[in-house]
Amino acid sequence: MNATTASPQHNVKTFFNNVLAGTATGIIVGLIPNAVVSAILKLFGNSAWVLSLNQVLVIFQCATPLLIGALIAYQFKLTPVDIATVAAAAYVGSGVTKFNPAIVNPANKVPGVYVSAGTGDLINTMITAALAVWITLIIGDKLGSVKIVLGPILIGGGASWIGYLILPFIAKITTWIGDLINSFTNFQPIVMCILIACMFALLIITPISTVAIGMAIQLNGISAGAAAMGVAATTIVLVVHSWRTNKSGVTLAVALGAMKMMIPNLFRYPIILLPVMTTAIISAIPVALLQVAGTPASAGFGLVGLVGPLASLDVGKMSINLFTAVIVWFVIPIIGALVSRFVYSKILHLYDEKQAFAYLGE
Repeated sequence: MNATTASPQHNVKTFFNNVLAGTATGIIVGLIPNAVVSAILKLFGNSAWVLSLNQVLVIFQCATPLLIGALIAYQFKLTPVDIATVAAAAYVGSGVTKFNPAIVNPANKVPGVYVSAGTGDLINTMITAALAVWITLIIGDKLGSVKIVLGPILIGGGASWIGYLILPFIAKITTWIGDLINSFTNFQPIVMCILIACMFALLIITPISTVAIGMAIQLNGISAGAAAMGVAATTIVLVVHSWRTNKSGVTLAVALGAMKMMIPNLFRYPIILLPVMTTAIISAIPVALLQVAGTPASAGFGLVGLVGPLASLDVGKMSINLFTAVIVWFVIPIIGALVSRFVYSKILHLYDEKQAFAYLGE
C-alpha cells in the first residue's frame, strides 16, 4: 500500500507532532552553518574568501523553509515528488523571497525583482507545509499517472497561494508580540528586564524570530541586554538538561544556537518553561543592576556567536568589563540553570529531564 493512501489515518496529535519534528530538524540544518561558521570567520577579517563563504552561508540559511517543508513531508513518509512539492510550497509560504517592485532589475532594466532575506515567517512555513501535506494525503493516488504533472500544480501551487495570502495576517502575530514587549520598557528597570528576558527566553523555543522582533522594535540599552540575556538563559538551561539526556551532537547544536530544535518539547512538555523562566529571572536582575546593555542587532542572539556578550563590551559609556561580562553572561545563568534543575527535577520531581528534554526531532 502506498504511504500516502494510508497516511490520512494520522490523528491530529500525530500530525501535529510530525510537523513539529520536521520543523525542529529543518531549523538545525538551515541555521547551524551560518550561526557557527560565520562567528569563526570573524577571526579572519574581510578577505575575499571570507566574504564569499559568508554569502554562501547566508544563502544556505535562506533555504531553511525549504528544508523544513521537505523534512515535514519526510515525517509522513511521502513520495519524493510529494516531498519536493511540500518543500516548495513551504518555501513560498514562508515569505523568505518577496517581490519588490521598487527595485529595478539590472538584467533587463524592468522595475521589480525577487529578493530573499532571513528565514521567513516560520509559523507560516509550518502552516503552509502542513496544508500541503494534508492536501497530499487527501488526494492520495487519485491523480494516478498524471500526479507528477498535476501534483505540483494543484497541491504545490494551491498551498503556496494560500500560504502567500495568509502570510500578512500571520506576520501580525510577530508585530503584536513586538508591541507587547515594547510596552515592558515603561516599567521600572528590574521589572522591565525580568519581563523582557522571560519573553525572549520563551520566544527562542517557538517559531517566532527573536532577532526579527529585536530589530523591529529597535530594543536598545539595557532592554536589548535583557532580551539577549533571556535567549542566553534558555540556551544554558537546555544545555544543562540536555548533556546527560541527548547525544553530544544535539547538545552541541543547542549550545551553538539551535534552541528552536526544542520546539516539539515545549509543545509536548510545557513544564520545561519552569527552569527556563526561573533562570531568566535570576539572570535578568544583574542586567538591570549592572546596566548590561546591548543593541537592536544583538537583542535576539544571546550567546549565539557570543553576540550578546560582545555587544555588552562595546556599547560606549554603558560598556562593561570582561570580568563582569563573564560573571553576568555565564556564571550567573549557569548557576541558575543548575539550581533550577536540581530543585525542580531532583528534589520536587516535577519532570523527568530524560523525557522532557529528549530531542524529539529524530
